[in-house]
Amino acid sequence: MPYHNKKIIVVMPAYNAGKTLMKTYNDLPHEMIDEVILVDDASRDDTVEVAKTLPVHVVVHKKNRGYGGNQKTCYKTALERGADIMVMVHPDHQYDPKFIPEMIKTMVDDGYWAVFGSRMINRSDALAGGMPRWKFFFNIVLTKIGNFFLGTNLTEFHSGFRAYDRRVFEQIDIEMNSDDFVFDTQIIIQLAARGIKIKEIPITTRYFPESSQIGLWPSIKYGSEILYNIFLYKTGLRKF
Repeated sequence: MPYHNKKIIVVMPAYNAGKTLMKTYNDLPHEMIDEVILVDDASRDDTVEVAKTLPVHVVVHKKNRGYGGNQKTCYKTALERGADIMVMVHPDHQYDPKFIPEMIKTMVDDGYWAVFGSRMINRSDALAGGMPRWKFFFNIVLTKIGNFFLGTNLTEFHSGFRAYDRRVFEQIDIEMNSDDFVFDTQIIIQLAARGIKIKEIPITTRYFPESSQIGLWPSIKYGSEILYNIFLYKTGLRKF
């Protein structure tokens, strides 16, 4: 049954998730969600074939658009299908869907428009879950920098486990955002620029061979893009 008459849609930005999609779907709290949307970003495996065996709405990109480009399609499709709340779940099974009910209740009961699952509220859990130490270190440093310049108080800027109220996308224009990984940080900047508060809840995570994660050099590029976008915002060179 819908929670407080809210239409809740899970969106899955998928790329080569054929091995983990079924497990992720089965772990969803189906009693609290109304629909699942999967957007396949031109996967090279059987992600689409697996998705079509499930009761999910499937959208397929003919060309790879990137992580941010995938999310744009996810949210646009969910809004078109009447979502009040959208929960992004990566179908690689790295984030545990058991936290979705808490995210939804925090949004609806406490009135937040954005709720993020944070691996870094309890930092020891991140390491215990297998987060590489270099990633753990850069996560902390980049988050501290982001908080300092944006006036936020987040424990993690880089979680991909997020829930948004549809009103977020009535306030911000995600089409102006990058199609790459920095898309997530640009949303944080856009929310901060409008004074929209983000609530975090503690989550656990899992690192294993089939889970998607970017390597060291792409992470350095990603970190540089984060710093560059914060610079653009603080100097007024780009309006967020």
